[in-house]
Formats: sequence, C-alpha cells, structure tokens
Amino acid sequence: MRIAILLLSVCTLFAADEWRPLFDGKTSNGWVEVTGKPFPPNSWTVEDGCLKTVVLPGGHQDIRTVESFRSFDLQFDWKVLADGNSGVKYLLQHIDEWNNAQGRQARARGLEYQIADNHGPDAVEPIRSAASLYSAIAPNPPTAPPLGVFNHSRIIVNGDHVEHWLNNVKVVEFDLIGPKAQKVFGGLRKKGEDPTTPIQRETPISLQNHGTEVWFKNLKIRRLP
Repeated sequence: MRIAILLLSVCTLFAADEWRPLFDGKTSNGWVEVTGKPFPPNSWTVEDGCLKTVVLPGGHQDIRTVESFRSFDLQFDWKVLADGNSGVKYLLQHIDEWNNAQGRQARARGLEYQIADNHGPDAVEPIRSAASLYSAIAPNPPTAPPLGVFNHSRIIVNGDHVEHWLNNVKVVEFDLIGPKAQKVFGGLRKKGEDPTTPIQRETPISLQNHGTEVWFKNLKIRRLP
C-alpha cells in the first residue's frame, strides 16, 4: 500500500512539471468566451497558427481557458501593431458583461499582464506599459517591445509569488499578499462585496480583446506544485 502511494506521488509530481499547449494552433479547442458561452467568432479567430482578435462593429468579448489554474508557469508569444492594446489576465475575480454604443462587451477582471504599444495612448505611464502589472507595478527594467514582430512573455504564479517576464528578462516581481497586489484585488471587488471575502485563487486564464489587433501563439503551461 505504501509503495502504491509513493508511486502515485511521484507520478503526480512529474505531471505537475509537464509542459502542455493551451492552444493547438489550428482550432479554438480549450477556449470559450470569458462568460462561459461558446468561443465568439465575431471577436476572435484562428489565423496563421495564432489566436487573433477580430476588430469589427458589434462589441468585443474576451476569451478564457476552459481549465482553471492556481500555481503555474505560463509562456506565450504575442504581437501588436501601432497603438495596440491587450492583456493576459489571471486570478480572475469576476466577469463583466454590458452593452454600449459599440455593442456587447464581455471582459475578465483579474490581475493583468499588460500588452501594449508603449508609444500608444493606452500606455501613457510606466504602470500601463508592456509587461506591467496593469495600473499597479511598472516593469523594471523598462520595456521596449518591438511592434509587428512576436515578443515572448512568461507569467509565473508560484504560491503567493508572481513574476512577469518579457523577452527572457524578469521585469515585474511581487507577492499576492503584498500591498500593491492587495490594492488591485480591492479594486476588483464587486460593489457591496464583503472586503473580507477571500480572493479567487484558482481560475481560468483570459486573453483580452481591447478593440485592436493582437496575435497570440505558442501558448503553453505547466502546473507548479
């Protein structure tokens, strides 16, 4: 019995370390609209081995993984053009859905790895520049991702410790229990929510359609123990 338990523990450890793709490069399998509705072809498409935003009238919806993750190492490549803006969101706390003059909107609310043209209108300050913890922690060293080519990013959530990497350089590092992260989580609470309610720690990962073209490819993840 003890041998069987030991073997099971070893197998679980290896499974936790195994890289696997989140996107097969050909289909939207494993992805749904951030609300849980089917993958939104009016807002996202699969093109040239990438998940790509569709920028058309009628609204913009984020997408998310079907699976949820707690501690993980996520890597992906992304590309934007001039004035591009998007993000990868994790530790999602809630989903917003509304209609405006542009159409139906659906957006994840969580910690955000910012993706942006650093010379564009959506990155007017360092805490909103590429690879920042959006609106909270600026990259150090500052980032300067080239436009029109793929950049490589990495998000590590290991227990309470989080890191953002861009093109093989660690640029953001913080703890979830630290004041800056806690301030972000406080801002993500729904109106009237009990401030002592624990944050969601195991959630899907979301890609944002912010109304500009963005391409994602080579998304892969491994769970951390």
